[in-house]
Amino acid sequence: MKHLIIGGAGFIGSNLADYFLKKKQRVVIFDNFSRRGATANAKWLKKKHPQVKIVKGDIRTDLNKLQKEIERSDIVHHLAAQVAVTTSVVKPREDFEINALGTFNVLEAIRQSKSKPALIFASTNKVYGEAEEIEVVERKTRYRYKNLSLGVSEKQNLDFHSPYGCSKGAADQYVRDYARIYGLKTVVLRQSCIYGPRQFGIEDQGWVAWFIIAAVLDKPITIYGDGKQIRDVLYIDDLIKAFELAVKKIKKTKGQIYNIGGGPKNTISIWKEFGPLIEKLLGRKIKVRYSQWRPGDQKVYISDIRKAKKELDWKPKVGVKEGIKKLFNWVVKNKELFR
Repeated sequence: MKHLIIGGAGFIGSNLADYFLKKKQRVVIFDNFSRRGATANAKWLKKKHPQVKIVKGDIRTDLNKLQKEIERSDIVHHLAAQVAVTTSVVKPREDFEINALGTFNVLEAIRQSKSKPALIFASTNKVYGEAEEIEVVERKTRYRYKNLSLGVSEKQNLDFHSPYGCSKGAADQYVRDYARIYGLKTVVLRQSCIYGPRQFGIEDQGWVAWFIIAAVLDKPITIYGDGKQIRDVLYIDDLIKAFELAVKKIKKTKGQIYNIGGGPKNTISIWKEFGPLIEKLLGRKIKVRYSQWRPGDQKVYISDIRKAKKELDWKPKVGVKEGIKKLFNWVVKNKELFR
């Protein structure tokens, strides 16, 4: 089986490529190398798997390259994206062109191909917006849903808050509809907070990795809001398994949307609970400053992952403390990558 991983030099893409390459499957990476860490990830992959093919290309402009690689593929994993809400507010056109137009280009390339490869699309929980109608209560170290113990399901109304939410939400719906209208084998995975090795988190995106990197390198940390915001977090190995199962069960999964996150059992508040955990691993206190809430920030987001459990036979296996310790150890071991 030949996998085309668009955005394959990124955090998720490089881990996904490594997984399939270790299984002796063919992998082509298509990436424009605009993201921090992409070059380092590509070098790591090439050293570990000399057989991997890496194509430098942009889904906004390099349509001939894109078409050629899609035509040769069995499975397309579309991970390329502008991923920061804050960046989307400052540069909404760029955000739209990468996330919405770029995804449209991928879909059109598949539709016009002879091979019609399956498409697994990395969407986001941000398509649900702030979900203001869901009542939230405040506790000492976290917020929680008052009456939604299992989290937000795929039936939740969409509410594209922020340009990022709009661009990813539009792409999400295009991917779904191309299965209905054109019969393409597409699957939407609405991901929650994914974390793990090879993640070059920054302040605007990848908060789990960013806080660990900043703490290890003694960089200043700013908490936007009060730090009680709750997220369900998912370790990269568990996400990769969801991708693999979506492919294996494509007859059942095509045209479907799945929430893929840590679920109710894998939640943590972004600083009031996360902070003490990192301080324990680091062996010292961490000074932080607080600032205003950022636009579109959810006080609580927890994925209801029952549909994925039922239809994919999938569930997270790496717990929060175990996963965070693994990432912490990787960052400590690879400090030179972040200097």
